[in-house]
Amino acid sequence: MKIGLLSDTHGYWDDRYLRYFEPCDEIWHAGDIGSTEVADRLAAFRPLRAVYGNIDGPDLRRRFPQTLRFTVDGAEVLMKHIGGYPGRYDPSIAGSILARPPRLFVSGHSHILKVKYDRTLGLLHINPGAAGKQGWHKTRTLVRFCIDAGTFSDLEVIELADK
Repeated sequence: MKIGLLSDTHGYWDDRYLRYFEPCDEIWHAGDIGSTEVADRLAAFRPLRAVYGNIDGPDLRRRFPQTLRFTVDGAEVLMKHIGGYPGRYDPSIAGSILARPPRLFVSGHSHILKVKYDRTLGLLHINPGAAGKQGWHKTRTLVRFCIDAGTFSDLEVIELADK
């Protein structure tokens, strides 16, 4: 299963999302979608799993949950927009992570691309950075990776361009 992952679009659309996510089976958005139009365009292209972020309004909060836990090809995934990092998980999600660690924890919010393995809990953490133009980040990013029988491989970082 090939996954296309993005976060923090803040309502910004780039046609390259579809070009880079063409080989993907699903698209995951880790919050701060910013508009229903962005969600609709992604969902029309590939199956979309998403969580709402702190800037998302009531329309997106009705459509997507704050926290999403699901299993894909043998890997349990937990996604929340504000989540922190291994060793410094946000208090709003730390209890869920510690009680039942997923194989993959996905978050956004920081606009900082980071992939880190939590050796203590045996989980991979991915924050895809920010794909939109709003925020302090300098380069917009997307991530692609594969899940096969509960293992992760072929992780790619895609730099779209400077803001």
